[in-house]
Amino acid sequence: MLKQFFSLVLISTFSLFFINTTLAQQSSDNPFKAASSWFSDEPQFLPVEQAFQFNFTQHNDKITVNWQIHDGYYLYQHRFKVTSDTATIAQFELPSGTDHDDPYFGKQVVYYDEVGFEFSLSPTDQPHEITVSYQGCADAGLCYAPTKKIVYFDPKFLTTATIGTIAATTLASQSDAAAGSVPMSEQGELAGLLSGSSLGLTLLLFFGLGIGLAFTPCVFPMYPILSGIIVGSGNKLSTRQAFLLSFVYVQGMALTYSTLGLVVASAGLQFQAAFQHPIVLGTLAVLFTGLALSMFGVFNLQLPSSWQNKLNNMSNQQKGGRFTGVFVMGMISGLVASPCTTAPLSGALLYVAQTGDLLLGGVTLYVLSLGMGVPLLLMGTSGGKLLPKAGAWMEVIKGIFGFMLLSVVVVLLSRFISETMIQVIWGVLAMLFAGYLLHHNKQTKISAMQSVRHTLALVILIFGTIAVAAPWLGINHQNQPASNSEHQIKFVKIKGIQQLQQQLAQAKADGIPVMLDFYADWCVACKDFETQTFSDPTVKPILSKMLLLQADVTANDDLDIELQDHLAVLGLPSIILYNTQGEELKHLRVVGFQPPEQFKAIIEQAFN
Repeated sequence: MLKQFFSLVLISTFSLFFINTTLAQQSSDNPFKAASSWFSDEPQFLPVEQAFQFNFTQHNDKITVNWQIHDGYYLYQHRFKVTSDTATIAQFELPSGTDHDDPYFGKQVVYYDEVGFEFSLSPTDQPHEITVSYQGCADAGLCYAPTKKIVYFDPKFLTTATIGTIAATTLASQSDAAAGSVPMSEQGELAGLLSGSSLGLTLLLFFGLGIGLAFTPCVFPMYPILSGIIVGSGNKLSTRQAFLLSFVYVQGMALTYSTLGLVVASAGLQFQAAFQHPIVLGTLAVLFTGLALSMFGVFNLQLPSSWQNKLNNMSNQQKGGRFTGVFVMGMISGLVASPCTTAPLSGALLYVAQTGDLLLGGVTLYVLSLGMGVPLLLMGTSGGKLLPKAGAWMEVIKGIFGFMLLSVVVVLLSRFISETMIQVIWGVLAMLFAGYLLHHNKQTKISAMQSVRHTLALVILIFGTIAVAAPWLGINHQNQPASNSEHQIKFVKIKGIQQLQQQLAQAKADGIPVMLDFYADWCVACKDFETQTFSDPTVKPILSKMLLLQADVTANDDLDIELQDHLAVLGLPSIILYNTQGEELKHLRVVGFQPPEQFKAIIEQAFN
């Protein structure tokens, strides 16, 4: 028991240490420069977002803005400015500051540590974008360029209590990066929580959101993987041992998921696309196929006997080694969930991209991952107690989990193989599973349960046969007699920023709103949008009144990367809406899959 406890402590410590070490290494664009800074007398200046951390809140018709100012930095009183093209800003008062003899502006009033103020605006019956301008310097001799933030006034909060801190958009004063600003959407509000709310409450919130994500299709493939580990770990697996294995598995998954998220946020979506390359997915598919075959007893996955003897001497019957293997399998499982983009994940990535605070972003992603692992932990622990430990049925159970692992293989293949072929593969897998059940059911005693199992196997066999035959009978989803083309919406394909700007200019001249859909072949949720949401009878009439653009970023070439960076796209699916003036409706940006009802409510606002 003591050795197992220390194994868990070591693995948890390794996870947090690895994340923090990775963050420290990624926080510098040049690792050699970062190392040399330890031996240099030259001051190292912070990015403006870290030197002056900005956030705002709305309470009824008033907006409060404030800045957390890093030690050794200050903001000028006379450089604060609040403007809006659509609202009138009432006169506001600035707090008293500190007199400062500035080498750039002479005698000025400045603020150290923290500053904030409140202002109101009118009219309050419509949303507004407000620009907040400010400028600051460092005591060590650096003066930053004037910086602008876009904040949002929303009339729906006029009768509510204070809404949480909301993420604001940075406008680089000397760059075109303003077009890539980030919206005040659900993910924006979550990013704002990270920048201003209590750390404990924020982490608790993301832990709860992680539990919710555990019941999404992104995490489903992990259940058969963990179940296979529990079942394949031996006939004498106690509840305590099942818990330990499940805990180690979740730690590996959390480490990979959070680390990959940080890489995507700090280095770009191209890394996410790289992990969805057919070679990577094919390699994972081969790995899980091998694991499935081992569940069927085709072969046993074990080290050479000489290695096993050495490990036995080192770790008391390979317990440490088993934990290591399960930890690695958890890390690999994190790759399976990596392409899924949701509002909580995007909120954490958005915070990292805006502030560069990889430490807090990494811890948040890690806590989010642990929340995703709670149902896995419960399932794995109960599985060790409820599953049969010996006898013929144990082999049947192992075979069933072998088929579940093969279903993970099909999920991986679906990211780069045609839907028709995937349908056939699912059908073949269902037929094999039905045959497996029928074969073993014959060896049981005649009973009512045997008849139920027999009927269930026949139903699975029929559905599998239909799935295999459907493409040649013309009844699959792509060749239905009703001519599904009538129900498919038509996109205008664009490539790069220039083509996007051309289409937006044309739509502005025509006076119609625009929807831009980011798509990739490896994005399963993107396909769900096409088959479930875009083609829905209640959604399609609204989309027919818009110019529908689609950026296929499967190739992930320079033009794709440039467009994603330009619009601050952190994951797929992402859908951006523009009004009739060609302006992005930032608060309506969609990240992650949405069902028809939810998506319909959003796009309807594009016409208001």
